[in-house]
Amino acid sequence: MKYVLMFTSNPELDAQVPEERLQADYARIYQWFEENAAHIADGGAELQPLETATTVKYGESGTVVVDGPFSEAKEVIGGFSIIDVPDMDAAIALVRSWPSLELPGSAVEIRPMVTDYGQFE
Repeated sequence: MKYVLMFTSNPELDAQVPEERLQADYARIYQWFEENAAHIADGGAELQPLETATTVKYGESGTVVVDGPFSEAKEVIGGFSIIDVPDMDAAIALVRSWPSLELPGSAVEIRPMVTDYGQFE
């Protein structure tokens, strides 16, 4: 089954992490992707900083374009990847080893992908 992993963090807490710790974390992330390559269904993608986001939403007078993300949450999605594992338990087991979980405010959201659109008929 395919799942989307959304790697989230809190920018305020991220700013408090020393640069050398961030570099070490990136090295561990690259290693994580190499070690789990058999389960990764895509190359994954890190997103540009929050300030580069643009959101399109529907407002009273039609669609509205807003600079930045439109979210009430303090967390932001910093990247995503698609994995292919047997079930949610396997997805959780894989995500438990995500290196950035050790950083304050970091989390990984796991969402099953819709692969059979026939269910919507």
